[in-house]
Amino acid sequence: MFKVGNIYFIAAVAVIGGALFGFDISSMSAIISTQPYLCQFNQQGFNEKGECRGPTDNVQGGITAAMPGGSWLGALVSGIASDRLGRRTSIQIGSVIWIIGSIIVCAAVNVPMLAVGRIVNGFSVGICSAQVPVYISEISPPSKRGRLVGFQQWAITWGILIMFFICYGCSFLDGAAAFRVPWGLQAIPAVLLFLGLCILPESPRWLAKKDRWEEAKSVLALVHSKGDTNSPWVIREMEEIREVVEFERANADVSYFELFTPKMLNRTSIGVFMQIWSQLTGMNVMMYYITYVFTMAGLAEEGGNGVLLPSSIQFIINVVMTVPALLWMDRWGRRPTLLTGAFFMCLWLCVNAGLFAVYSRPARPNEFTSTAVSMSISGAPAKAVIASTYLFVASFAPTWGPVSWVYPPELFPLRLRGKAVALATSANWAFNFALAYFVPVAFTNISWRTYVIFATFCAAMFLHVFFMFPETANKPLEEVDEIFDDTKPGAIKYIGTPAWKTRNTRLQVLKQERRETRNDLSSEEKIGYQEHKETTGPGA
Repeated sequence: MFKVGNIYFIAAVAVIGGALFGFDISSMSAIISTQPYLCQFNQQGFNEKGECRGPTDNVQGGITAAMPGGSWLGALVSGIASDRLGRRTSIQIGSVIWIIGSIIVCAAVNVPMLAVGRIVNGFSVGICSAQVPVYISEISPPSKRGRLVGFQQWAITWGILIMFFICYGCSFLDGAAAFRVPWGLQAIPAVLLFLGLCILPESPRWLAKKDRWEEAKSVLALVHSKGDTNSPWVIREMEEIREVVEFERANADVSYFELFTPKMLNRTSIGVFMQIWSQLTGMNVMMYYITYVFTMAGLAEEGGNGVLLPSSIQFIINVVMTVPALLWMDRWGRRPTLLTGAFFMCLWLCVNAGLFAVYSRPARPNEFTSTAVSMSISGAPAKAVIASTYLFVASFAPTWGPVSWVYPPELFPLRLRGKAVALATSANWAFNFALAYFVPVAFTNISWRTYVIFATFCAAMFLHVFFMFPETANKPLEEVDEIFDDTKPGAIKYIGTPAWKTRNTRLQVLKQERRETRNDLSSEEKIGYQEHKETTGPGA
C-alpha cells in the first residue's frame, strides 16, 4: 500500500490528534457565557436582567472537568494499546472514539448526557495526546525532533483558534443550534485524522520491537533517505535500534511498576512533573475560563457575545507565538526555554494578582450570570489586566506549550517509552481535571488570590527545572540513557549527570547528519549548519 514518507506531512497529519484537544478547549470556553447554552442547562434561574444564569459553579466545573477526567483514563490505557497494536493504530482508535463522543455531545439535552459525551471525547484526547508525541519522536531525526513534536502544541493552538471562531459565528444563531453546530463540526477533524493515518508508516522503532526488521528499515529509508536502504544514516540508525531492542529483550517484560524502580524513578518524576507543571502554569485554565476573566475586566457590557471577540485575541497570540519555538526550539535547547517561560509567566501572574487586589471591587449580588465572576475592575487597571493576560499567553506559547510535549518522549528507553509517556500524560489530565473543577470555585471564594497560587507554582517549577531537568535537545533517543547513567565520573547516584551540567549538542548532530547523508542533506539543514558555523566561528 502507498505510504507517504515526507516527515513534515507525517507530522502534520498526526498532530490533528492534538488539534482535537484544542477544539474541546474553545468549544467550551467560547460557549459557557452564551445565553443558548446557559438556558439549555440552566439551574440557577435568572439574573436582574432576565438572563439565564446557567449551571451552578460546581456543575459547570464538573462539565468542564469531565473531558480531562476521561483523558486521564485514556492516557493510561493508551500505553498498553500503543505497545500492543502500534503507535499509528492507537491514534486511529482515538479518532473513532472522538467521533462517537462528538455525536453524544452534539445531541446532549441535559447535564448528565453532556458530561458523558465529554468523558468519551476526553478518553480520545488522552490516547492521542499521549501517543502522537511518541509516534513523531520515534520517526524523526534528532535535529528535527523538537520542531516536529512541537507541531502537537501548534495544532492544539490552531484547534483552539478555529473552533473559537466557529463558536463565535454560531453564537449569533438562535436557540440550541448556537452550541450544537460547533459541537457537531468538531467530529470532522477526527475523520480526516483516521483517513490520513492510513497512508502513513508505522513507527520504525515499534516495528523493530516486534521483530519486523525489514519493515522498520524500509520506513527509515522512506522517511530519511528517499527510499535508499543503503544510506549510512539508515544503517547507523538500524544498528542502534537493533542494539537497544536486543538489550531490552534480554530483560524482563516491562510494566508500569518498572517506572518506579530506583534507576528509573528520577526519569519518571521528571516526565510526570513536566506535564504537571504545564498544567500548574494556569494556561489551560486561562483558555477554559478566559470569558470569566474578561467579564471581570468589563468587556461583557453587550452580553455574552461582547466578550468573545476580545477573548479570541489571546488565541491568535497563542498560535503566532508558538511559531518561534517550532523554528528555533532545537537550537535554544529545552532547559533555557523552560526557565525563561516559567520566569515570565510568574511575572505576569503577579501583575494580575496585584491589579485585582488593589483596584477591583467585589461583584454585586446577581450582577453577573456566574458567581465565579467575583470581581469587577475598570479603567486603566482593567486594560492592564487584559494586556498582562495576553503577555502571559505570549510567554507560555513558545516555551512550556511545545516543550511539554517534546520533552517526555525523549527521556525514556524504547521498551518503556509508550507506557512512560502515557503515565506522564495521564498526570497532565489528572491536574487538568482538578484545575478545571477548582478554578470557578477558587474565583468565587478567594478571588484574586487564585493568581497568587499559580504564580507560586511558576516559581517552584523554575527551581525544579534548573536543578533536575537535563538537556535532551538534539540527542538520539538511544543516547539519552547516558545522561542518567549514575556510574560515570561526576554523576549523582540514581540521578546521573547533574542537570545544570548538560548541554545542547546541535552542532555535533548537524555535522554527523551531514557526513552520513552526504548529498541527501536537506537545504534547510545546510542553511542551519552554515548559520551555526558562522555564529560559533571556525574553531567550534
